[in-house]
Amino acid sequence: MNITLITTTELSKILGISDRTIRKAIAAGKIKAKKVGRKYEVFIPSLDKNIQEKIKQKYYNNLNVESYPNCTEEEKKIALSKFDLFLQWQQFFQKYKGTKIDSIKDFISLYRNKGNKYAKINKISVVTMLRWEKKLKESDYNWQSLLPKYNSVSKSSQLTQLERDTFLGLLLHPNQTNIGKAIKLTKHILAEKGIHNTSSEMTFRRFAKKYIQENYDLWVFAREGSKALKDKVLPYVERDISKLEVGDVIVGDGHRLAFQVINPFTGKPCRPTLVAYQDWKSGGLVGFEIMLEENTQCIASALRNAIINLGRIPRFVYQDNGKAFKAKYFTEAGIAGLFVKLGITPIFALPYNAKAKVIERFFREMQDSFERLLPSFVGSCIDNQPAYMKRNEKFHKNIHNNYIPKISEVIDLIEKWLCFHYAQPCPNVEGKSIGQVLEEGKGYGINIEELDDLMMAIEIKNIGRNGIKFLKQNYYDEILYGYRDKVIIKYSLFDLSEIKVYTIKGEFLCIAKRLEPINPLANYIGDAKDIEELRQRLKQQKRLEEKTVKMYLSGMKSKKDYYLPFSQERDLEEYKPIDAQVEYIKTFIEAEEAYDTPKVFHNRYEKYEYLKSKTVLTEEENIWLKSYETSDEYELIYGI
Repeated sequence: MNITLITTTELSKILGISDRTIRKAIAAGKIKAKKVGRKYEVFIPSLDKNIQEKIKQKYYNNLNVESYPNCTEEEKKIALSKFDLFLQWQQFFQKYKGTKIDSIKDFISLYRNKGNKYAKINKISVVTMLRWEKKLKESDYNWQSLLPKYNSVSKSSQLTQLERDTFLGLLLHPNQTNIGKAIKLTKHILAEKGIHNTSSEMTFRRFAKKYIQENYDLWVFAREGSKALKDKVLPYVERDISKLEVGDVIVGDGHRLAFQVINPFTGKPCRPTLVAYQDWKSGGLVGFEIMLEENTQCIASALRNAIINLGRIPRFVYQDNGKAFKAKYFTEAGIAGLFVKLGITPIFALPYNAKAKVIERFFREMQDSFERLLPSFVGSCIDNQPAYMKRNEKFHKNIHNNYIPKISEVIDLIEKWLCFHYAQPCPNVEGKSIGQVLEEGKGYGINIEELDDLMMAIEIKNIGRNGIKFLKQNYYDEILYGYRDKVIIKYSLFDLSEIKVYTIKGEFLCIAKRLEPINPLANYIGDAKDIEELRQRLKQQKRLEEKTVKMYLSGMKSKKDYYLPFSQERDLEEYKPIDAQVEYIKTFIEAEEAYDTPKVFHNRYEKYEYLKSKTVLTEEENIWLKSYETSDEYELIYGI
């Protein structure tokens, strides 16, 4: 007896119900069956499990009703769906007036019009239905015959050894030859060797498919390299984030944004860099900074923002292995080790191992939900570009909004987008949002002044004529005039307008301000600010020069006599006392001033200063003074 089918009479005896009741269930579609003459045979797998067990105990104690072959549950469902569809066609054909082929065509047409009930079954045709019928007849209508590879015997590839070696030599190449081209090249190479009777293209393709399935590691490594092997094949390490608390570890990295902003220095559009720090436990962004390039100042500012937002100093910082992230400002102990001063343990990711940094997933989310919404979005690569940037897209170019935001506007937009980000479910704490987890784990707050002082970097510098040269800028204060010993400077990357200067012993000297270059033609083409700046610089030079002269003269006056060290044996009377020398110099200067030589002035206000200092003026000089005091230049400089 067939272990798949049972007659309605036998089933009615087992269940203790009438044959008519079972026929009604078949007509209503509750039970699957096929008609044999005037009788019906019920498909046992379509019945309930307890009913199948009763049938098994009654008739098949030595047989397994569900003796499925080695296949997946999905394949079983597809095979049962095929069998169900076949039984429906048989019922349709019994009432159909016409040939079998026409009945199949009409049945398929009705099946498609009513909607594909069995979506996982591929497109069916007349040939498909006839093939199913043949398989079922040969297996006494056993639905298992519709399973894939039913009764198939695994055979080794029909390729010869030479075909295999030649074919694999082309496939396992780092230039990644595609399978179709590799087949054609293999046939050509073999033909050149006099072998014309080669395997078919489908045989080559089946071999390639099976080889990839059985040797996926070799396939990926040979064609894509070791990084792809790590990313696609090698097992990964699962991390238990529940062992972390908010603020224990923050993850930092740089990300080139996929939209343009206005460069504040050139006024031209450019793609800026976002440096961000993400709390590992909550997955929330806790600090960020946007600059044109990833540098130490940008990273330090983002870290500072993260610490302030968290309200505590993190225990660990897990960040990129890049040059800027490993700068001596962060890592060196002693003079410039920021992490050491803050008590943070830095952890640097392995090179070319992006999957180790959880912040990479955040950057992808940000690009999809924020960067793409901006009108200046240009994409991260050619394949990711918007339509208006592609060739011959005149329509999209015409309707595109060409507005490009400033960096300050982008920062405001990101702050607003973070409300959406914090409202998303936390990936590491079920039932809570990112914002909730982050808020619950924040610290009690940070003293910003103490934090800034801790984050100040220290370097040893020399002093030159224009003060201290630092970051290609001069920093100067009059205290540094005449000082040439090495000094220690402290600076904050958040405010580079000034630096603190200390002696090597640690004694505070001054706060040196940054000197801005002056217009080389300030007196002619500069504005009032340029002219005033030049005026103050010249006054400073004169003031410092007078200071040096006074100090020199005061030092000389303290000596009673003036001797040359190498002339001890000469007559002392030929050397005049220092007071006499000073008087002699003064008389020489007075005589020179008495001689009214024409004076050359570089600009008008210099002449004005000179005339104002004189006690006696000529009539011509008085007229010039009154004329200058009514000029626009006088009002701009002196503000009167």
